[in-house]
Amino acid sequence: MKIKSADFVKGEINLPGDKSISHRAAMLLAISESRAKIENFATSEDCSSTLRCLQDLGVNIEREGNTVFIEGVGKKGLKKPDKQLDCGNSGTTMRLLSGILAGQDFDSILVGDNSLQSRPMKRIIEPLELMGAKIESNEGKAPLNIHGKNPLKSIEYILPIASAQVKSCVLLAGLNADGSTKAINPKSKKEVAPSRNHTELMLKYLGANIEESFRVAEGSFIHEVIVKGASTLKAKDIYIPSDISSAAFFLVAASCLSGSEIILKNVGLNVTRSAILEVLQSFGTEIKIENEREINSEIIGDIRVAGKETLSSNIVSNKIDGDIIANLIDEIPILAVFGTQIVGGLEVRDAEELRAKESDRISSVVENLKRMEADVIEYEDGFRVEKSKLKGAKVDSFGDHRIAMAFAVAGLFAEGETEIIDADCAKVSFPEFFQVLQNVVKYET
Repeated sequence: MKIKSADFVKGEINLPGDKSISHRAAMLLAISESRAKIENFATSEDCSSTLRCLQDLGVNIEREGNTVFIEGVGKKGLKKPDKQLDCGNSGTTMRLLSGILAGQDFDSILVGDNSLQSRPMKRIIEPLELMGAKIESNEGKAPLNIHGKNPLKSIEYILPIASAQVKSCVLLAGLNADGSTKAINPKSKKEVAPSRNHTELMLKYLGANIEESFRVAEGSFIHEVIVKGASTLKAKDIYIPSDISSAAFFLVAASCLSGSEIILKNVGLNVTRSAILEVLQSFGTEIKIENEREINSEIIGDIRVAGKETLSSNIVSNKIDGDIIANLIDEIPILAVFGTQIVGGLEVRDAEELRAKESDRISSVVENLKRMEADVIEYEDGFRVEKSKLKGAKVDSFGDHRIAMAFAVAGLFAEGETEIIDADCAKVSFPEFFQVLQNVVKYET
């Protein structure tokens, strides 16, 4: 894919459904009782992997464009698959589905592509084994051979990192455990869940017996989620908001190109996902939220963003670290590109989790920024990038969808032409990305 520098971006965009919420909607409706539909289901390959795995587990699923109909089979109604469950490139599919399968009455094997099978799964294996599950793995990585028929017991599990996937895995396993299972997030300085809370919200929406609480210990907030194994899920129709992680690429493009104006429709504004808006606003980006409302327990609204001549921090530091990182983890690659366009640059720390994504995203970001002649330093847990005049170059996606899309935006700011190797990997999360980008890129006449 070749990208040319742009003068500005302008238009109204309807983004695909949120990946994180789509995964959870499909899985929870599959183990609910009766039939329901999902509207605006994500178009990503990752979410299609979830649907295929559920079908292989005996769930009747019909898809008409972005609308999905699911016939729930109940918590114990899944069927033993007659083949390995292929999760493709989707870590969410593998980690969350493991929690559901741990409590079934049959054995199953979860596999994925080469990238997924190199990613850490010990983080979910440990709590599931504490609950009584028996899981064989390749030294803590996939394939995962999950042996059912082992009754699960409830536990109190302190998450070693702020991970929504690990928390969700524990809660989903807890649906088939005796008693009440408690997932305890790491300490936080703010009374906001340190990891995305879509699973908790959807469990409540579907009628699970679930409780959340914050308590203060040594000056920090501790977030706890408790689910009762006796819970029964009742199927309800679900509308999926547009994906704020996909919106981030257009937010940054519009922010940094003077004269731009983009309206992003029906975007999810969940407080555990919207830190990208806070960060951009802290550097002077003009962002307005319109038509804000709630639907199936999620807050959504339209985002209007306008470009400015100069962007600089209106707070003391150009550094992002600490608690906010968990709520920004998917947006950090595009924020690295944003850092090349703002006065004082940008430093990101406490983001070592990026090294365990589809690629080593810290290394991928730094390598590509260097190719575009940006002034950048790599740290073990992040990077620092200075305001830089980018030059068009041949950059590598490293097979990572968010790297491909972030450097497509970088190409809009660069002098000359930027070529992205293996740009097609963007379809993992946003198949329409390059077409949507082309539709809004404008040039002075």
